[in-house]
Parts: sequence; structure tokens; C-alpha cells
Amino acid sequence: MDAKDILIEAHGRLPELVEAAVHDLTPEQLRWAPKPGANTIGWLVWHLTRVQDSHIAELLEQDQVYLTGDWAARFGLKPDPSDSGYGHSPQQVAAVAPESAQALIDYYAAVHARTLEYLGGITDQDLDRVVDDNWDPPVTLGVRLVSIIDDDAQHAGQAAYVRGLL
Repeated sequence: MDAKDILIEAHGRLPELVEAAVHDLTPEQLRWAPKPGANTIGWLVWHLTRVQDSHIAELLEQDQVYLTGDWAARFGLKPDPSDSGYGHSPQQVAAVAPESAQALIDYYAAVHARTLEYLGGITDQDLDRVVDDNWDPPVTLGVRLVSIIDDDAQHAGQAAYVRGLL
């Protein structure tokens, strides 16, 4: 198995985690917080998808999936490409209002499909290419792709935990 296959395998496990966290939940359950100011299931899944979407779009040098169609409206938001949830205040977390669990599943599926398409075209040599020199050490493509997996898995796990508190 080469590095690309490992990345595809790891990314391939994420949709099941996302769907399990939100499947059959009502909009009210998606917006429920275990305590005031805490992250909601809807926000966690929206956020993990937004981060992946923004990173993959940047790598492709294309618009984010979020900016196509009516994705932002389905979450009660405006289509702001800079809004991925990073640094959100409790009020901003509460403002993320998915119309349904299916909206979260569909958005993640669209971003995931784009991610897999991108991964299918990379080589092991591509993984050493620096994609962000704002860090020390600079971030390579391989590190960025692993970071996406890590972020998604952590937030999907958090969403599953919150679901268990319902």
C-alpha cells in the first residue's frame, strides 16, 4: 500500500462517522448544546466539513463546494468562504442551524467526493510539496491531508459523544 492509498482509506472512513453522528436527528437535536456555550452536533459536523472543504478547495485552487448551490442557506448562514467555524463565539456556534441531518450528510458527501477525486490524482512525490509556508516548519501536502483526517475524526467523535447525551 502506498501513501496515497493510506490517505484514501483514512478519508474513506469519515463519511460513516459523520452519518452516524447525525442520522435521524431533528433540527432541534442538531442545535442542542450540552451546556450554554458548548458546541452543538450540527456545528461540529458543519465545522469539520467546512475545514475540509476550504483546505481541499485551496489545494485545487478552486471555489469551495460551500459557495455552490444553496449550502450556506441550508445552515441558516451566508456563503462566506472565510467562515469555517474557527474561533467561533458561542453566539456564532448557536447561529449554525442545519435544516436537517440530511443537509449535513449531503454537504459532507459532496466535499468527500471532491476530496477523493483530488486524492486519486496525487503522487507520493506530491506529498512533500509545501502548501503553507506560514508555519515553522512549513506545511507539506501530506501533513495537510493528515491534518484534515485528524480534525474530522476528532470532531465526528465529539459529535457522537454529544449525541449520546441527548
